This record gives sequence, structure tokens and C-alpha cells, in this order.
Amino acid sequence: MDLMPIKTMVDGLPLAAMVVDQSRRLVCLNTLAEEIWGTGLSGRHYEVALRNPVLTGAIAECFRDQKTFQTRISTTIGTRETTFSLKVALIQGDTFNGVLATFVDVSPMEDVGQMRRDFVANVSHELRTPLTALLGFIETLRGPAKDDERARDRFLGIMETEASRMNRLVHDLLSLSRVESEERIRPGDQLDVYGKLQTVVKALEPIAEDKGIKVNLIASDEEVMVNGDADQLYQVFTNLIENAIKYGGSGGDVTVTLSVLDRDPTVRGPAVRIEIKDQGQGIDPIHIPRLTERFYRVDSHRSREMGGTGLGLAIVKHIINRHRGRMQIASALGQGATFTVTLPRL
Repeated sequence: MDLMPIKTMVDGLPLAAMVVDQSRRLVCLNTLAEEIWGTGLSGRHYEVALRNPVLTGAIAECFRDQKTFQTRISTTIGTRETTFSLKVALIQGDTFNGVLATFVDVSPMEDVGQMRRDFVANVSHELRTPLTALLGFIETLRGPAKDDERARDRFLGIMETEASRMNRLVHDLLSLSRVESEERIRPGDQLDVYGKLQTVVKALEPIAEDKGIKVNLIASDEEVMVNGDADQLYQVFTNLIENAIKYGGSGGDVTVTLSVLDRDPTVRGPAVRIEIKDQGQGIDPIHIPRLTERFYRVDSHRSREMGGTGLGLAIVKHIINRHRGRMQIASALGQGATFTVTLPRL
């Protein structure tokens, strides 16, 4: 029997595929299928070669019932668990009868679904705590503390704090949604980065003074122009510098350095680099890859105490992506942290 047409067809498919003949032996696998199940399987009985009960069961059912069978299947490729949409269909012809199994990698869709579920769970958790506190204090003020003026004032202060926390969370959620929707739209306005940094540093001076911290802006007194969204870059610089003040340790300086580069490989052309360095406790390098994830916190309790929502760096990441820039984070325990933003320069 000439199997070359079948092998040619399978090799030409844009997805992983394999063919099993009526004797239940693997006739051929294309390169994509071999990446999943291994090489050297042709000619072997599919149950012995594949050793996956979902896949072998689907092939057996297709042979038995003489109809197409679809399901999902998971297997480990390297160190990663991968999910495929499996379709097993009959091949019936004059010279060959068998089964064609095809695999579509649906792991990215699974990951998106998991991210959505995690996001909803995180938002629910972040809102539930202040809401529970508010409801509890309202019940107390209506009951045992109804005529207790001191307790009423104290509880109202706590309720204001919790309500402000929810307000910040809702504001950051709306901001994150907006920057995500605009991420593929490149900003067209021109603005001076040096002037924007001066404005941010001036606005944050009261917070820095309360912490006993001085913010030093190091740059030449000249315009450094980029294409950008003024409000969004203000948000980026405010978030990063304010974080450096809050987590940088009392009495230590925060240094903001603005550099102009003739060429930077990360943006493939002329660039402006903004480095924000603090003298705080630093961050364990194990946390750095996840710092820009939504709701990820190195120290959840401390972050909430300082009014953090866990969304600030996620918003920063999306804004920098929109500006075709890059952000790098360097830190070690006891050595402070440096956040570096690189933007294309005009």
C-alpha cells in the first residue's frame, strides 16, 4: 500500500497530526506531533506507543463507533503542562482506512481563562475586607455604640479609611482597563521628560518630607523630547517615585537620574533613560519577575497599610508598553531598588 500521499498530507497540515491504520498501528506523525509525543513511533501499536489513556481511548472509540470524537487532553512537554483540543476522525478511501488525530494547543486560552478567574477572585478579596469592616462598624454604631461619642468618632475614622481604600481600588481598576485598551495606540503628542519629572518631584515633596527623605533629580537643564501621553507618563513617574519614597526607608535619599542616549538596543534607536533609585530594604530577586502582575505584593500587609492596591506596577507596565519603552528592575535584599524606564527619544 502506498502511504506517501497520506504522509504528504499529514506533513502539510499546519497543526500536530498523526494517522493510525486499521491494524491499530501508527502510520505517520508530522513534526509537530513528534514534538509532543516523541520520535520513532511509526509502525508501533498506538496504545503501546502513546501511553495516554485519553488519547488512546478517543482513538479506540472512533474505531468502534465509526464517528468523529472530540475532547481535551493534557500532557507535559518539557516542564510545562500543555492542553490540546483533540479531534479524532475517520479516514475512509479506496486503498486506506484509518483514523486521523489532530491536536490544537489551547493552553494560551486556558491561561487567559485562569487569569480572568484569578482577577475576579483578587478583586472580590480586595473589596470584601473593607466592605466587611464597613458593615460591621455600621451595625455597631446602630447598636452598642449608638450613644458612645468616642467610639463613634473612632469608627467613623476607620470607615473613612476603608472607603478610601475601596475608592483607590476602583480608580486603579478603571485606570488599568483604560491603559490596556489603549496599549496598541501609540501616543502622538510631544512632551518634555525633564519638565514632567520636575513637576512630579515638586508634587511629591510633602510626602518625602514627612518620611524624612530627599528626592534628588539629576539631569542637565535642557528639554528631552519624546512622543508620549502627558497624563500617562505623569502617572508612571508619580507611581515609581512615590513607591521609592514609601518603601525606600526613612531618612534615605531617592535619586532620579535622567540620561540621554544616542542609541539604546532595547528601543532600537535614540532613547531617554530614567533611573529611580532608593536606599530601602531592597527586594528579594525571586519576586522581581512577578512585580508587575496584578495584585502581586512582596509584603501584602505593609502594602495595604501604605494605601497600595497592588495594581500600580501593572498600570506602569502597560503605559510603558504603549510608549514602546522598556522597564527594568534591579534589586537585592539590603541594597535598595532601582527602577529603570527607557523611552524612545525624538
